[in-house]
Amino acid sequence: MTTREQLEVHHKEAWFWARQCCRFQPDLAEDVLQTAYLKVLEKRALFHGKSSFKTWLFSVIRFTAIDMATAQHLHVSKHLGIDGIQLSEVTNSQKEDDAMNYESMINQLPGRQAELLLLVFYHDMTVEKAAEVMETSIGTARTHYDRGKKRLRELILASQLKQAI
Repeated sequence: MTTREQLEVHHKEAWFWARQCCRFQPDLAEDVLQTAYLKVLEKRALFHGKSSFKTWLFSVIRFTAIDMATAQHLHVSKHLGIDGIQLSEVTNSQKEDDAMNYESMINQLPGRQAELLLLVFYHDMTVEKAAEVMETSIGTARTHYDRGKKRLRELILASQLKQAI
């Protein structure tokens, strides 16, 4: 399968990952994804087969988001792209409210925890593959994964209690 075909296969997931790396800012995610694709297609980022193509592509997207944020002088976290960017406003439809709730809960997690949960739950990666994307040890990844699940559970329960009152 060619590189272009691989990009097409993983495009939808890559788009969601870019959006998550940019703290759910679609315009910035679009720029990040386009720049990452150019790096891949122009062979400035090379796939050596040491991991799956998807794992490698997610790493390219992640580092592109960090590089672009640095170039724009935004406050950057090494984990999950850009901190300090507020979520855009949404309308009152239930679907958008649910998305906002999800995004706000993820934004409340520390960077590594959020990144691990997104990679595992929303991108179907194992903790080991997520550790590769994040360039961290498996032990560290497992710790942040467990802490993230616990904190997210607390946020969900608190949200449910608020809605019940």
